[in-house]
Amino acid sequence: MRDDTDMDRRGAVRTMLGVGALPLVGACARAMGTRSSLTRRQLAGQRVIFSYPGLTVPPALLKQISAGQAAGVIFFGENISSEAQIASVIRQLRQAQRRSPVASPLLLMTDQEGGLVRRLPGAPALSEKHVGAAADPVAAARAAGAGAGRNLAGAGLNVNLAPVLDVYRAPGDFTDQYQRSYSSNPATVAACGKAFITAQQHAGVAATAKHFPGLGQAAASQNTDTGPVTLHVSLPALRARDEVPYPAAIAAGVKLVMASWAVYPALDARRPAGLSSAVIQGELRGRLGFRGVTITDAIEAGALASFGGYGQRAVLAAQAGMDLLLCSARNPAQGQAVVTALAAALDGGKLGAAGFDASVQRVTALRNGLR
Repeated sequence: MRDDTDMDRRGAVRTMLGVGALPLVGACARAMGTRSSLTRRQLAGQRVIFSYPGLTVPPALLKQISAGQAAGVIFFGENISSEAQIASVIRQLRQAQRRSPVASPLLLMTDQEGGLVRRLPGAPALSEKHVGAAADPVAAARAAGAGAGRNLAGAGLNVNLAPVLDVYRAPGDFTDQYQRSYSSNPATVAACGKAFITAQQHAGVAATAKHFPGLGQAAASQNTDTGPVTLHVSLPALRARDEVPYPAAIAAGVKLVMASWAVYPALDARRPAGLSSAVIQGELRGRLGFRGVTITDAIEAGALASFGGYGQRAVLAAQAGMDLLLCSARNPAQGQAVVTALAAALDGGKLGAAGFDASVQRVTALRNGLR
């Protein structure tokens, strides 16, 4: 729990950012009218999350945002040194956004899972593993979600790439070794995930359930960041265990779902989940009924090495049904390359106009509901 001094300090940061004074951006209809006049590159930019190195926002990224060619920014530990510093950064980003032709606020996101995976100091202090092992896991998850929401909102962020809903299999496996799974029991993961999501979103920060359809089967060495991973889980087992937390998350109104970069032969033997329409359109949207925003894991992941450059990967992901492309290599040029590729694919017919517009509408609706 925070003491009064801490709460006052957070309030001061919010005042500095203007967060508390910001009204909700106008209704979707207003944004739709603005969007109809956007260029191809601006439309493409509404689907791209950028990143940058160090503590100072590069002029190239501010220019990209001012041009209306970015949906948001992801922050890592190297981007944050203090509350005052990140407040200044977010103020710069918002000023650039106000100069753009896009009315919707930026998506300002990070990974604040708890425990070992935190980009900001403070809540949630407990890892998901420790939450799941608490005397009352649901209450602990609710407290963690509320803490994450207050912490991120106080710093001016509006999206958390959490909670992890992977159902781990064995102690020390990929998810468990970093304490990122609530439990090996899917019902516990579902209940904790739902509690975290509900509490965090009540605080005004959008939650992201990840990594669909689940990385719980991955062994300690199976890391999609570094190379291809194939998880040989039968379809009945996948649905009876790995996917169990997702209906609860969807029922709780989770705003985003992040797809895994692993291959699941039971669903698609050729492509990673985030590049597979069978997984995204068939399983996530079709069977489970998710209607929110889909977001990729890092587009630079080693698991995608055989699928071309960043632009090619992004087009494949968009074809599969991913709404937001996460460019997290800490280089604005990566995001610019993805914007160029998406715009060219839209012009050339590789990406259909109706599907592209539907993705932009989902992202716009998300942005308009945040501060």
